[in-house]
Amino acid sequence: MISLNYRDSRPIYEQIKDGLRKLIVTGAIGTDEKLPSVRALATQLSINPNTIQRAYNDLEGEGYIYSVPGKGSFATGDPDADTSRRKELWEKTRELVAELRYLGVSQEELMALLEEEPSGGAPAGGSKEGTQ
Repeated sequence: MISLNYRDSRPIYEQIKDGLRKLIVTGAIGTDEKLPSVRALATQLSINPNTIQRAYNDLEGEGYIYSVPGKGSFATGDPDADTSRRKELWEKTRELVAELRYLGVSQEELMALLEEEPSGGAPAGGSKEGTQ
C-alpha cells in the first residue's frame, strides 16, 4: 500500500501523506472507503502512530479525507480537494521554473521537460541522455 524511503529527504509523514493522496487520486482508495486505522497503519509501517495522525490531519485539512468520530477516516470524493492541490502544485511549479530559469535552463529545455513521460526525469547534475 505505502512504502517508505528512509533515504528520502522528505519527512516520513509527508511520504505517508503523498502515498495516501496518490492512492486516493488514482482511485485505488475509493470515495467513502475506510482508511486503515492510525494504529494499524503505524504497526504495519513500524512507525510512531503520531506520525500517521499528522499525515491524516494534513490530508483532512486538504480535503482528501474526512473523519467520523468512533468510526475512523474515509476518503472523500470532493473535487475541491483536487482544485486546492492543483493550486498548491501550480504555485510550487512557478517557484521551480523561476529557479530553473535563474540557473540557466532554457525555454526549450523546460518545454522538453513538460513533454516527457511523467516517470522520466533528468539525473542529478545533468540532462537526460538523448535530450538536447
